[in-house]
Amino acid sequence: MRLSAVKPVSRVLARELAVTALLLAGVSVVVFAILYFAPGNPLHALGVREAEGMASTWPGQYAAWFGRVLQGDFGHSVRTGLPVLPELARVGLNTLCLTLGALALTAAIALPIAVHAAARGDTPGNTAATMAAYVLSAVPVFWFGYIVVYVSIHLFGMFPLISGTATKQQHAWLYSLVPILVLGTASGTLAEMIRHLREELSRVLAEDYIRTARAKGAAVWRHAFKEGFLIPVTEIMSAKIPFLLGGAVIVEQVFNWPGMGRMAWQAAQDRDFPVIMGIALAAAAFVRLGSLAQRVVFTAVNPRASKE
Repeated sequence: MRLSAVKPVSRVLARELAVTALLLAGVSVVVFAILYFAPGNPLHALGVREAEGMASTWPGQYAAWFGRVLQGDFGHSVRTGLPVLPELARVGLNTLCLTLGALALTAAIALPIAVHAAARGDTPGNTAATMAAYVLSAVPVFWFGYIVVYVSIHLFGMFPLISGTATKQQHAWLYSLVPILVLGTASGTLAEMIRHLREELSRVLAEDYIRTARAKGAAVWRHAFKEGFLIPVTEIMSAKIPFLLGGAVIVEQVFNWPGMGRMAWQAAQDRDFPVIMGIALAAAAFVRLGSLAQRVVFTAVNPRASKE
């Protein structure tokens, strides 16, 4: 990063972190209010008692809960009785590995196809690869997941599914790759990334300054890299993080993956409100950090954008 871009990036980073804090506070207010007015006894689940001198209205109880959160206390799970934060950190790391792995796989497939298509046009190979990617993206995640499970177990004998782990240690690493394969290819992100990057790169390659560089014999890709590749890739990847998190809920259920999505599913069934609150905040923070990374990259490429 150039020294001239350090100050704009710092300014954008500080501003975006402040917005993130406000966003998380807003998410917590909305989710807490929904749970408060839901049928049942959310006050008991959230650990708030009138006998403890807490206010009986939901703003007062939210203030009490939020005060504990600022101290690192997210309460205890109603189902297991364990502290929410350590459990959330454990399953959140699993979901982070699953989501980032799927995003990396999607990029590894989509980027070569999109770059080659933008540079060479609609060749038979590009058309076939693009159509295959679109077909994979159109397949429902849960259906594709069950098909992969069947093929892995019955045809290849790769692993049996028992409580989210492989029974044979030598197959454990294969088990971790299969859910990533399903989420990375069948979540709809693959087709979107190919289309977006191809359009943006084709547009940049048609710009006058690129034509001038090509006429002078200069390195065209060096001139087109930032605007035609780096910025579009970070934009589409940050935009698709929420969709991958949604798909992760299904994939984790299919593969018994011990992640945040599976934990949220179980918490919703058990009305485990402290866990739901923690997962809502963690998911919002994850999505926001993806957007934050995109803003930092954009500002580093174009420092003047920090003043907009």
